[in-house]
Amino acid sequence: MDIRVQEEPFHFGTEAQAFSDAQDGAGAIVTFTGLVRDLPGTPLDVMEIEHYPGMTERALAKIAQDASKQWELSGSLIIHRFGAMRPGDQIMMVATASKHRKDAFEAAEFLMDFLKSRAPFWKREITADNTSWVESKPEDEDALSRWDHIQ
Repeated sequence: MDIRVQEEPFHFGTEAQAFSDAQDGAGAIVTFTGLVRDLPGTPLDVMEIEHYPGMTERALAKIAQDASKQWELSGSLIIHRFGAMRPGDQIMMVATASKHRKDAFEAAEFLMDFLKSRAPFWKREITADNTSWVESKPEDEDALSRWDHIQ
């Protein structure tokens, strides 16, 4: 389990290769990278992400531990950035490794769903016309319901 909360960008290819190289006996590796999206209508200038150091890492570790208890994983990786980012920038990366693809896919989806809705990050969108905090979306909350049996 590797968890990093960082301001600096990461290189997806380098991170994915290093994660893959560290996995012994894995038959499947799943990766996902989240990007800053532009807004419809008024273009997004900057997304600012804030967090509380220490608290955030503990919350991410708990999410990763829950995944490891539910699925047979040989490894997991969570990288989440904070600070100012522009459309197209990478916000986060999740990687999971397992002997079997089902465990790797399901664990990655679990991590992504919980990072999106429960990880203690606060996002603010800044446009030429407005600054607003990003609120949780109903569809993100709905996605969590399929994991009720794990919590």
